[in-house]
Order: sequence, then C-alpha cells, then structure tokens
Amino acid sequence: MSAWIPVCTLAELPLLGARRVERPQGAPVAVFRNADDEVFALLDRCPHKGGPLSQGIVSGRSVACPLHNWNIALDSGQVAAPDEGATPAFAVKVEGGMVHLDRQQLATLAIDLPLPQAGPACRGARAACMPAPQQL
Repeated sequence: MSAWIPVCTLAELPLLGARRVERPQGAPVAVFRNADDEVFALLDRCPHKGGPLSQGIVSGRSVACPLHNWNIALDSGQVAAPDEGATPAFAVKVEGGMVHLDRQQLATLAIDLPLPQAGPACRGARAACMPAPQQL
C-alpha cells in the first residue's frame, strides 16, 4: 500500500490559493499553490486564534491568516516574527500533475489539537452556551 494519498490535481489548486482536505479526525489540511507552482500543506488552523489558513492570502512562500494577518511560512508552518508559534506542516509531493499527501501524517499529525469554533467563546457546559429553543 502506498504511503501517499492523491488529494487533487495541480490544476484543481487555485494559483495563490488553497484547497481543504478533510480528515476523519482532527482539523482539515490546507493545500496551497504559490505563483511558482510550488505546493505546500499546513494544518488549516492558525496557531494564534485558529483562523482558517485556507482562506488566507498566499504571497511568495507564506500565507497571511485571514483573521489577524499573521504570516506563516508555507514550507515549515513557522510564524514570522515578531509573532510566535507554528502550525504543523505536512509532507506533500506532486507527481504526474497529481498532488499527494502522506497517509501516515494525515492519520496522526495534530489530531489532538482542539478544533476552532465559530462564534463567541463558551466556557462550561455546552448546554449553558446554547440559547433556549423557541416554541413555534
């Protein structure tokens, strides 16, 4: 069995953009293509506030988080100074016009990180954060 999983064709990756690859566990992976047709893969989660990197702006070999403009290196996941942190980077290869991700990394890398949640922060029981259902 191959260690690589095909996820899309190079042509399906938007130039200066990304596609999301869903996983059975953990946050999705964002696969990016820059102006030089280089392909990179990062966890689709900014280390700052969990913003979706797949919706960020690709410039050179970095992506800007759409929430707070943190710049993250596409090849390593490292955040540019003066900010600090990193998001996991995934092995990626392009072969015959097909983009592949490493099967083992997809199954294990960063599956324990909390998933970003939309809306206001909620502390305590989930039921306490949900509005009461309305009667019709």
